[in-house]
Amino acid sequence: MKIAVFVSGSGSNLQNIIDAIQDGSLPNTEIAMVMADRDCYAVERSLDYDIPTFLLEEKKTFSEDADHNLEGENIDLIVLAGFLSILSKEFVEKWQGKIINIHPALLPKYGGKGMYGKHVHQAVLDAGDQVSGATVHFVTAGVDEGEIILQGEFAVEKTDEIADLQRKVAEVEKEIMIQAIQKLTEKIG
Repeated sequence: MKIAVFVSGSGSNLQNIIDAIQDGSLPNTEIAMVMADRDCYAVERSLDYDIPTFLLEEKKTFSEDADHNLEGENIDLIVLAGFLSILSKEFVEKWQGKIINIHPALLPKYGGKGMYGKHVHQAVLDAGDQVSGATVHFVTAGVDEGEIILQGEFAVEKTDEIADLQRKVAEVEKEIMIQAIQKLTEKIG
């Protein structure tokens, strides 16, 4: 399976996928390209592994430019790994059923516009939730509204702060992202 990974940040999820490919957890999987919407550490990570990498910083044309780069590459799956931009409706519809995202909450709770990173964790704490987690889902034109593929959860302790939830979510994301890609590989293959 050929995948394209879209990134915006440190690239920890990208590194997780690279490691899973190298250790055999994701057999018959190749990262064909990485696309970033800003200059970030994930770009360095992908270049360290000689993965074709594109920095597309123009937000207004990101979807169009990304689609142009994907053309003819026979991409089976687009993985949004810590990707913060919103893709155009046209792009999402063209690639429907082939784009997945990881979200730092148990959707449908705490999804939608403005719900990312610290904002999600603060909402979980403000609500007094006893459980939180992460979700891998298909991307649709509606933000965080696509079909759920996999979720992982953890207990929220009374003493937890945003940094604690970030750490716990990162651990869950590592597991469920690879499991979701494995599941989709079996489905496609």
